[in-house]
Amino acid sequence: MIREGRLQGVGQCLIREYRMVSHVMRGEVSKDFFEGCRAILLDKDKNPKWEPSRLEQINESMVEQYFSKVDDEEWEDLKLPTKSVFSASSLSKL
Repeated sequence: MIREGRLQGVGQCLIREYRMVSHVMRGEVSKDFFEGCRAILLDKDKNPKWEPSRLEQINESMVEQYFSKVDDEEWEDLKLPTKSVFSASSLSKL
């Protein structure tokens, strides 16, 4: 995944990041984000119960799910504006 990102433009990388964050916030692939927040912010026990509990239990298909398009008709994929929308002065600031 990281190697693919090195060959992509900023737009494609932003879309991949958006998809990953969307999956994290929806909690469909894993609830680990919410478990980490619980352990640090709510209970303050600093003892999260990760699922899966060991890194060796994570497989490639689990990782790929994070970068896939969200499978929900009501969820829109990130759509970036085309360059023609920006003026020349705003492009220089990007």
